[in-house]
Amino acid sequence: MTAGLLFGVFSAAFLSATLLVGVSEAALVLAAGQPDARLFELFLAATIGNVLGAIVNFALGRFLLRFEHRRWFPVGPANRQRAEVLFGRYGRPVLLFSWLPVIGDPLTLAAGLLRTPFPVFLLYVTIGKAARYAMLLWAYTALAG
Repeated sequence: MTAGLLFGVFSAAFLSATLLVGVSEAALVLAAGQPDARLFELFLAATIGNVLGAIVNFALGRFLLRFEHRRWFPVGPANRQRAEVLFGRYGRPVLLFSWLPVIGDPLTLAAGLLRTPFPVFLLYVTIGKAARYAMLLWAYTALAG
């Protein structure tokens, strides 16, 4: 498998966690369909990329919320407020759902804003995002195989 393919999956996963919606799943499935694909390497590239993207959101919440109204900021005020309500109601384990479209990015931003300890944030987010990619690859192999 080429390094370019792994980098493409990593990049799509990273950007999906910060700016784009749904691109990482498509990139992962397309890469998994390549003849020389190594699924575990693809899983690691997608998971690491997506977790690093979530860390960017965490840092934005912790240090750069004053830029919330800028066009490049990945989470709007309304989504941030909804995430804060969910975070307040369910606590830190809600970060297991950071992979969900629309609400996942605001959850990781809210975690930074609400000063969640970084190791706790990293644990929950990694479990959630890894589970998503593992299930996606499992479904792909079950349907393709």
